[in-house]
Amino acid sequence: MKSSSKRKEEVNLANGGVKQSTWSKAFKSNAQWEEKDEFLDVIYWFRQIIAVVLGMIWGIAPLKGFLGIAIFCIVNAGLLYLYFSGFQQVDEEEYGGTWELTKEGFMTSFALFLVVWIIFYTALHYD
Repeated sequence: MKSSSKRKEEVNLANGGVKQSTWSKAFKSNAQWEEKDEFLDVIYWFRQIIAVVLGMIWGIAPLKGFLGIAIFCIVNAGLLYLYFSGFQQVDEEEYGGTWELTKEGFMTSFALFLVVWIIFYTALHYD
């Protein structure tokens, strides 16, 4: 038995359509997301990328303490909010509301951010 997404894909390809990759849709404004999980995966992985980049910046800076954690939380949540509400303009209620999209993958990205931040800070500023 085939899933409905596979059938949609087959009908679309049979009618001459081209299947877009998830990442090509991620960088296209107002993309159509057939599957809810596909968009949530994009949110999750964007959050991980942001965590690595900010962890490197914070470690090189050298930023310390609660201020670094607070700024990370604000920047991470803010960038993702701007992405899904401004760039993609998705209906938040379709995904469980703004809060559900804002917290999607947050704790994993926070842990990754801490690991990268600690490694870079220790490598560059350890006495």
